Amino acid sequence: MAVEPLTLLTHAVGSDAEPPDDATSNRILDATLELAAASGVEHLTMDAVARRAHVGRMTVYRRFGDKQALVAALGVREGRRCLAELDAAASIDAPIAEQVAAGFVTSLRLAREHPLLSRLARLEPETVLGALTEDGGALFVVARGYLGQRLRESQRAGVLGPIEVDEAAELLVRLAVSFVLIPESVLPLEDEDRVRRLAHQLLAPILEG
Repeated sequence: MAVEPLTLLTHAVGSDAEPPDDATSNRILDATLELAAASGVEHLTMDAVARRAHVGRMTVYRRFGDKQALVAALGVREGRRCLAELDAAASIDAPIAEQVAAGFVTSLRLAREHPLLSRLARLEPETVLGALTEDGGALFVVARGYLGQRLRESQRAGVLGPIEVDEAAELLVRLAVSFVLIPESVLPLEDEDRVRRLAHQLLAPILEG
């Protein structure tokens, strides 16, 4: 059965399943991430994961069942890690311009440095686009919903005015996606201080209402 290679946010936000979190299972998931980042999910095998994790093949099957479940568990773990990093970039009650700048900088860094996301952006942009548009755009909806909820919390904290939250969230998500799909840019994307300043100047006004 084919496994879709990019379901991180969908699994992270939309799944109630909890992947195993013991040392052996995390070593298996680490091995899965390394192999998927090196040669893609399509070429991933349970045998290769077992060898990389230094465990028996049946250990992988007992903990995760099959390849699809293994990739799903990886999606849950990595997606939640990414979301946790985004949440930690700035507090809900920080000035909204700082939240936007911190979120933008963190999003670009994750897309650039996360092993699997980076591979997909560089080598398989069509996979990223397909993941965003399949199932009626479910992954895009999840990302927009996550950011919308974050903005609503900032409204409750009193640092964001009465703007149309879902519309603002969609604009920001679409902008972030464009940098993943089209990495070529005149902007200093690897200079986080300059990116932060640009976000303050050009992106934060989107939320000023």
